[in-house]
Amino acid sequence: MSAFSAAHLATLGLLLLAAPPARAQATEPEKAPEPPSVQLSEEGYIFSTADKAFVLKIRGQLQGDGRFYLADSDRSGTNTFLIRRLRPFLDGTLFGFVDFRLMPDFGVNQPLIQDAYIDLRPVEWLRLRAGRFKTPFGLELLQANTDVPFIERSLTFDLVPIRDAGLQLYGDIAGGRLSYAFAVVNGDPDGASIDVNTDDSFDMVARVFAQPFKGDTDSALQGLGLGVAVSRGLQFGTPSTNTSTTVLVPQRSTGQEIIFSFLNNGTTGPTVVADGEHVRLSPQGYFYWGPVGLLAEYVLSSQEVSVGDQRARLRHHAWQAYASYVLGGDASFTGPKPHQPFNPKTGKGGALEISVRYQGLDMDDDAFPLFADPTRSVSQARGFGVATLFAFNRRVLVALNYHHTTYEGGAVEGDREAENVVMSRFQVAF
Repeated sequence: MSAFSAAHLATLGLLLLAAPPARAQATEPEKAPEPPSVQLSEEGYIFSTADKAFVLKIRGQLQGDGRFYLADSDRSGTNTFLIRRLRPFLDGTLFGFVDFRLMPDFGVNQPLIQDAYIDLRPVEWLRLRAGRFKTPFGLELLQANTDVPFIERSLTFDLVPIRDAGLQLYGDIAGGRLSYAFAVVNGDPDGASIDVNTDDSFDMVARVFAQPFKGDTDSALQGLGLGVAVSRGLQFGTPSTNTSTTVLVPQRSTGQEIIFSFLNNGTTGPTVVADGEHVRLSPQGYFYWGPVGLLAEYVLSSQEVSVGDQRARLRHHAWQAYASYVLGGDASFTGPKPHQPFNPKTGKGGALEISVRYQGLDMDDDAFPLFADPTRSVSQARGFGVATLFAFNRRVLVALNYHHTTYEGGAVEGDREAENVVMSRFQVAF
């Protein structure tokens, strides 16, 4: 072999050694991320990422009511149509474990923020809520207003805290068979929602609710729930015409008329204020089985009050019990569930719920006459109501109620005239 040929062969070998090895196969292109989803259903508008780590729900409710008072010779009630609730709200999830809600209310021409909170939920049995939310106390209160069988809540509503700002630790254990909640909140008067803390102290609220047969489809008791709630706080008001300052608010009838109020004349006369310990207790429970629904609760509110140099501990009581039956569907704590939605073309479907309720409110006799005017405030109320509700589906319904309530006291002579009120509602919620 010539020297020239040997040199060329050597050069070719060096080039082959320096060249990178050929790829066995082309690299697969990276998979494009799944696009976010947009859904429209009876649950509202739902925007979410494919992994559900980020979710935004746009929802709302509208309730158009009518109130009509019968045999109202003293004209204490005003017949009226009104927008009872108009609530657009946002529910969302961030990073898969942070939930939030923002819910304003434009009903009754009084715009306000009802709910505004953040939930941290690392696990089902341990969650932390911060913001403004329903106080975990009254059973009927914790039932959504779109799901109660009656247009207005019972007289127990007069003695429970409604919404408050604070912190709540809560969770479900054993698949929801046991639920608990413990909250530290600013402290509300009975039957009220006040955002600010006017007395430099907080209320402690605790609730335990058990559904021992939940999920057991073979048991007739799977819809049984029993619980108890307690609250304690120190509340101190100052004389004023503003109830958020006195920390005492009026009590209302089923027809939303004021039936009891503490003496409150501002700086020109005696004004009763909260002045010390406020304790509440509420045993509660329900039972749902097929078309049958039962619910009962009792509330005791023990409040220290004062006017001038006079002090007293007043103990008020309220209770209710109702039974409902659903034709064409099942009863539940979250409202009637039609077996099939109403079809306007065939006229079939939907569910009719018929309910009856008996309720009572007893204000402490020691409240009269030093803390309340017996000619203007009742000492006792007893009420009976009948409700019919037709659910076209889970989101659209119409309702008609009749309530009769009798009183002791509350008039210049004898007893306040009985309240007879017919109420109607058209509701859309999604």
